[in-house]
Amino acid sequence: MTRVAFIGLGNMGSGMAANQVKAGREVVAFDLSADAMARAKEQGMSPAASAGAACKDADIVITMLPAGQHVREIYMDAILPNAPRDALLIDCSTIDVDSARTVSRDASMQGFRACDAPVSGGTAAASGGTLTFMVGCREQDFKEFEEALKPMAKAIIHAGDSGAGQAAKICNNMLLGISMIGVCEAFVLAERLGLDGQKFFDIASKASGQCWSLTSYCPWPGPVPAAPSNRDYEGGFAAAMMLKDLKLAREAAEMSGADTPLGGAAEALYNELVGRAGGGKDFSVMIELLRGRL
Repeated sequence: MTRVAFIGLGNMGSGMAANQVKAGREVVAFDLSADAMARAKEQGMSPAASAGAACKDADIVITMLPAGQHVREIYMDAILPNAPRDALLIDCSTIDVDSARTVSRDASMQGFRACDAPVSGGTAAASGGTLTFMVGCREQDFKEFEEALKPMAKAIIHAGDSGAGQAAKICNNMLLGISMIGVCEAFVLAERLGLDGQKFFDIASKASGQCWSLTSYCPWPGPVPAAPSNRDYEGGFAAAMMLKDLKLAREAAEMSGADTPLGGAAEALYNELVGRAGGGKDFSVMIELLRGRL
């Protein structure tokens, strides 16, 4: 039986790890949260006493952590000293490109195969096993990483060498953050002009304004039943996480010399949103900020 060490059981990691269990793999899990560890046991995982202990005898090591610093530390202190050299090392966190490349280089120098494989899809896709993975790794290693990720995925795309997965994720989420603001602004203007929200959705979803933020994740309650807008913007992708990704995009733009004025404007708006809404609400709650309700 394939043995998976899963480190990081937050809103995304918990569902992802559970899908590894459903695929018939033995999952040894670790998280600093006692509640997360209790849930892991209920979902059929074996709780580990530490991240290092989780990695022992693992065939696959998967991390899902908040930031680059956490990933670098867990690799240096727990994974590289304890995982078998033939284990596949997969980081699914969303972090800066430089950290991803540093971790991959350090792992490679010790004989490991490692990849950065950030995800798109949110908590519903994490639980449903329908995430999209953007993978940065050597071409010759991709097939093995793809097989390791399959229980959690609807799509697995090789983006390029190490760091390319993070580059793709940062660019994608900058686009997502910007497009959500545009959709929210359009609904607010439609409301002020006396146009019914459902009617506007029916028109825009079939016209040139159609986009994922509108048709799959509509910020206006009603048109898309599964969207967080129908649950008072609870669950989904936290505004604080979107702000984090936009900061990563800005830092990457500054380092590369790219001009991203809309990305900067989006970061400023999400920064205001997090300050008013607390950051725990789904990022589509931006519409309530623009309606003057926060």
